[in-house]
Amino acid sequence: MNNWIKTPVSREQIAPLCSKYNIDQLLASIFVRRGITTGQDILYYLESDLRFQHNPFLFNSMEDAVERINQAEEEGEKVLIFGDRDVDGVTSTTILYEYLKHRKVDVQCRLPLESDGYGLSKKAVEDFAAQDGTLIITVDCGISNYEEIAYAASLGIDVIITDHHNAPENLPQAVVILDPKEPDSGYPFADISGAAVAYKLVSALRLSHSDFYNSEICIIDVESSSGPSSASGRRSLRELPQFASQTGNEYSPIQINCVKIRNLVKVKELHETITPGKTSIYDLKLPYFLQGQVIYAWDAAKTKQELSQLFGSGIEFNIYDLRSQVAQVISSVKNLTTEQINQSSKIAKYQEGETNTLDTLYNLYVTYCYKTLSLNNKNYLANERRDLQLVALAAIADIMPLKDENRLFIKNGLDSIKTNGPRPGLAELFCQLKINTESLNAVDISWTVTPALNAAGRLGQADVALELLLCEDPKKRNELAVKIYELNEQRKDLVNKAAWKIKDTTQTNIEENDGKLCVIIDEDIHPGITGNLAGRIMQEKNVPAIIITQQDGVYKGSMRSCRGFITTSFLASFGDFFINFGGHNAAAGFSFNADRLELFNKKVKELLPSINLEEENLDINIDAEIPPQFLTPESFEILNKMEPFGAENKELLLVTKNIKLCDAMVQGKKEPFSLKLVFDTGKNKFPGMFFGQAQRLKQDIQVGKNYDILYTMVYNYFNGNVTPQFRLKEVRCHD
Repeated sequence: MNNWIKTPVSREQIAPLCSKYNIDQLLASIFVRRGITTGQDILYYLESDLRFQHNPFLFNSMEDAVERINQAEEEGEKVLIFGDRDVDGVTSTTILYEYLKHRKVDVQCRLPLESDGYGLSKKAVEDFAAQDGTLIITVDCGISNYEEIAYAASLGIDVIITDHHNAPENLPQAVVILDPKEPDSGYPFADISGAAVAYKLVSALRLSHSDFYNSEICIIDVESSSGPSSASGRRSLRELPQFASQTGNEYSPIQINCVKIRNLVKVKELHETITPGKTSIYDLKLPYFLQGQVIYAWDAAKTKQELSQLFGSGIEFNIYDLRSQVAQVISSVKNLTTEQINQSSKIAKYQEGETNTLDTLYNLYVTYCYKTLSLNNKNYLANERRDLQLVALAAIADIMPLKDENRLFIKNGLDSIKTNGPRPGLAELFCQLKINTESLNAVDISWTVTPALNAAGRLGQADVALELLLCEDPKKRNELAVKIYELNEQRKDLVNKAAWKIKDTTQTNIEENDGKLCVIIDEDIHPGITGNLAGRIMQEKNVPAIIITQQDGVYKGSMRSCRGFITTSFLASFGDFFINFGGHNAAAGFSFNADRLELFNKKVKELLPSINLEEENLDINIDAEIPPQFLTPESFEILNKMEPFGAENKELLLVTKNIKLCDAMVQGKKEPFSLKLVFDTGKNKFPGMFFGQAQRLKQDIQVGKNYDILYTMVYNYFNGNVTPQFRLKEVRCHD
């Protein structure tokens, strides 16, 4: 029997989170147990505003990418977007293609089909060169295509790589690389999808067509103390001896803080402390920092006066009033002081340490700029939310960790689907899959939508999925949605048959590999389902799994990993063995020539001793225990904070002990039947579904007795009614 482990948390750990972030003790205890304790982490659970996402220009090379693409637009160049065949690749391609098409760029797109390998191919480069193409933009691929990109360069074709896979040691010689996993990318969060990188590029391109692009401004904040050294009683630096020694603390220090901003990103900061009578004006960096800058201060008149009294009339500062400008768009700040702005700032609330006025003013300025963009372009927000539907799908499909801005992408993507309706293409697919958008969540998408879209690429017809998302003809979209549904059913059948065929081989192979790895080589397996099979074996056996098949004289494989074992590091141990390989920490693909099969098997055996898997832990770590008397419909509000669930943010596991079972019924149309149990807390009754456990009724589960239950919380949507209920994991007699 598994132990239900609840990690102890103290009042000292919980209380600060409750007071600072205005959350209850239940949510605070869950945060602490999950290690979500910093403001930067908590932010992405409590907030959904896109203002909290990272600026695309934090990519060090983003401005170069924007300039090159805008040049292609201005000069009428032919542009090719080359993507990948999976959901991430298809959505990435769609996002960038739609934007460039809207800008009337001469753009086309291409995905690998049939027997094509992963990533950009020389054939694709040659075909594009024959059309006099001059710019290729890869999406969700390219970071490992060293030879192909060099070949493109030899034909006079520039390549911009947008990717998110682990970067090799030797990077391709592209004109620009945007990959958050590239060591010098500058981007603060590495684990975004390929579609998110494409979305960031499009966001930067949209900004490039506004007045804010490449404009540099400087924000200044003067922190002066009260008393003798305040502005009214202060003598200027020019009136005092350069290094005079004052007694009695007559002249206290003045702190001046400045930040330079370009493309809404901080590019340089200056913090100087000036003590009248002690600080020489010739030692200050401030005059040089501000030279030639457009300068803003929250209260321009007051700041000018302070600087004039500090430096004298010999230096003139041309300062604009930030408050009056921002108030044109955000009227609520019109009469606020910087102290009041600090107190009301959401962003400041999540910063560690004391609130920094300069940071608050910077964040407010960026908010003002984005609001101005949306006001000046009525389609700005609508286009962004339309793109985020696809970014959400990609994050879920590629199993991106559900933390940081990935949570914003999925929250806003799902909200867009629910409030604005699925975008064209998705709407028709949702209809075929009989998806209720009202109750749609990330887990539903991972089980229904992304496998269906992936099926097209796995079976060599990724262009069907891409056409579905790009097609403007509703009738044609319906036909394509039916086609994808049929391909998905075909994929399921192929996976089930292949899994049955290798069933006996699997366990034997794991034992031969010392329980560390499963490697199955079967030429009858369809190359499009190797990832599905590897994932299934990995989940069932809890060991890394490799499935390999053969096509046209080339062996192609997929690897899925667990227990802390990194796929790309393992494959990199083979040296230059592969034709190509790449992927993430937990999932990768590769190919090698048929004459190397025996060598591959030998190499795997040699590497076995170096494989170290994390120990299996059969204990179940729960997020919280809720006594029956504290279990109310309001308890389910923690779902709204903790969703979306997925990689690195598993569904909540809760325990309630000594709760009375007041009703039970068997449900289902075929075996194994399920149980619907109803529990009574005294004030409330809650239904709970116990799937496949009908046989336990009247054996160890009996109405009228009290039980300890392990469960997750869900909402049940039926006939317009929303009911909180449990999804039971285990039911034990209360002892």
